[in-house]
Amino acid sequence: MARSYTLKKSPRKGSGIDFKAELNDQQYAAVTASPGQQLVIAGAGSGKTRTLTYRVAYLLDNGIAPENILLLTFTNKASREMLDRVGELIPGDISALWGGTFHSIGNKILRKHADRLGFNRSFSILDREDAKDLLAASIVDAGIDPKAMRFPKPDVVGDIASMVHNTGMDLEDLLLERYSYFAHITDEIQAVINKYHEKKKETNSMDFDDLLVKTLELLKGQPDLLETYQYQFQFILVDEYQDSNHLQSEIVDVLAGKHANIMVVGDDAQSIYSWRGANFENILKFPETYPDAEVFKIEQNYRSSPQVLALANAAISANKKQFKKALTPTRGEGKLRPALVKLNDPQEQANFVAQRILELRDEGIELDEIAVLYRAHFHAMEIQLELTNRDIPFLITSGLRFFEQAHVKDIASFIRFAVNRRDEVAFKRMVRLIPGLGNVAAKKLWDAWLACEGSQGDKPPESFSEYLLKMKVGAKIKEPWAQMAYTLDELIPGGEFQAPSEMIKSILGGVYDEYMQTAFKNYEIRLQDLQQLATYGDKFPEPQEFLNQLALLSGVDGDPAGDQGKDTKDDEKVTLSSVHQAKGLEYKAVFVIWLTDGMFPGRRVLESGDEDSLEEERRLFYVAVTRAKDELYLAVPMFWPGSYTGDVVQRQSRFLKDFPAELAEVWDVNAGGW
Repeated sequence: MARSYTLKKSPRKGSGIDFKAELNDQQYAAVTASPGQQLVIAGAGSGKTRTLTYRVAYLLDNGIAPENILLLTFTNKASREMLDRVGELIPGDISALWGGTFHSIGNKILRKHADRLGFNRSFSILDREDAKDLLAASIVDAGIDPKAMRFPKPDVVGDIASMVHNTGMDLEDLLLERYSYFAHITDEIQAVINKYHEKKKETNSMDFDDLLVKTLELLKGQPDLLETYQYQFQFILVDEYQDSNHLQSEIVDVLAGKHANIMVVGDDAQSIYSWRGANFENILKFPETYPDAEVFKIEQNYRSSPQVLALANAAISANKKQFKKALTPTRGEGKLRPALVKLNDPQEQANFVAQRILELRDEGIELDEIAVLYRAHFHAMEIQLELTNRDIPFLITSGLRFFEQAHVKDIASFIRFAVNRRDEVAFKRMVRLIPGLGNVAAKKLWDAWLACEGSQGDKPPESFSEYLLKMKVGAKIKEPWAQMAYTLDELIPGGEFQAPSEMIKSILGGVYDEYMQTAFKNYEIRLQDLQQLATYGDKFPEPQEFLNQLALLSGVDGDPAGDQGKDTKDDEKVTLSSVHQAKGLEYKAVFVIWLTDGMFPGRRVLESGDEDSLEEERRLFYVAVTRAKDELYLAVPMFWPGSYTGDVVQRQSRFLKDFPAELAEVWDVNAGGW
């Protein structure tokens, strides 16, 4: 029987921190918890980062060596921030502390032991473009001909493979649930994924998912290594645990197998990333996984006014699956209750937001302290237009400006070519949408088009297909070429232009809807964008004016007014963001727009009837509300004119019924006039 012998820690200079004085009672209880398992539910704005960094300092003060602490985060920014704060708190060298993202820690372990998995330790890490190229080669090696069958593009296959890893789902089940339009080619997709894994091994390469997959494989398959790391990591701390997927959770559980000193920190009410593989059950069932775990709740909020918090607490209380808590304010009463703003339509919503932003700036709130938040990117279209028209500079953190996105420009290329048959850029963009048709072929087709009678004259021909179908194209693209030609015919029935909205519907139904399914991993979101673009097109009787507006709006940069910088301080700009992108941020004034059923919560969630999905949507609303420090505006456009399915009366979001009416002040907006 082995003799147990305890080493005494080398003397280490303490931090001198008065933990009791520097933390509130809830933070102090979590920071000074005894060894074991702890679940820390840290509400929005409650000082989560402070709690984690002081916990690390407390462990170091109590003799735990830096190399025996593992601090796991989800972003490099969070990792740097926490390690910097710990460095400020603790005298001496803490460089041996293992802190970083799950992927960076996985990389660190694999760099030492990858040879045990058949890789060289100098393996390459594939970025998204590298992985896309290797997947393209894998499609060829698997004998798939994308010209002969409708097959997802390489980056879509990569996204499918990633979701299999991160959710733990079987490929067939995943396709049925998330990519039903590819369920009939499950075997072919699996063959490509298998080839991709083979090629990564052959080229001594790993992608970002492998940094987790291979780390777990290494730990579970090499008992001596597992024992080494289990002994080393005496204390494991995990940030944002509500965002962990099944792989990350299992890595934590495996590494904690020896000492079982694990503290996970997060907020179940801010779990909003199931669409990218996060598993809400990880944090919810932590007390079941670790029956001896202590649960700490940190509920003192340092961010928002009492009025905002009252609404937030009431709104999230409707969820059944949660750790019940109530954020308590540390600030005094604010000037205003949250505003429930009922508006006629999306344009009036945009007018209100823009006008109120200018008023807030006149009241002393800088533009950088104002955010407009939305559920989906297309919700911000009218806002972008109105801010541009009023010379209000803005920054979009949720991606490109609406009119600069690839799918919007693709659709516009059809309309541009129909209007201007000498538009070479539009023609080449349009034909390159055909699988297997590249730049060289596009140039030859353009030259052939210029040589034919259909490209001549001021008026469009009565039929594009009459000319396009006479051009020589390869046998494999003959069918999609003909479909494109017939789609163009629908844009000019009898040689007369359709309205822009009808053109968009024809392009979608003719060729582009099917293209999006194979080309983009977020097909449903892009489809909604284009349906909204069709609605916007209803404002224009003919396509040239529509195209002019798109070009003007695509041409402006983040500061639409040339002289606007003179009137703004430090190039301040309003933030336009999806709620997902805004998580972790805060602003003095927040506008949450499109609060109607079908928009927020989204239509697909309501149609599915899935209660778990609806609860995640409610958590998303909670995240939006808790971004506000002082002023919160909840905008409800009651009427959607000229929508893709016809004029629609909107029903206000069901989330607005989750809190007592007196917690918000109703604003009746008058259209104004003489």
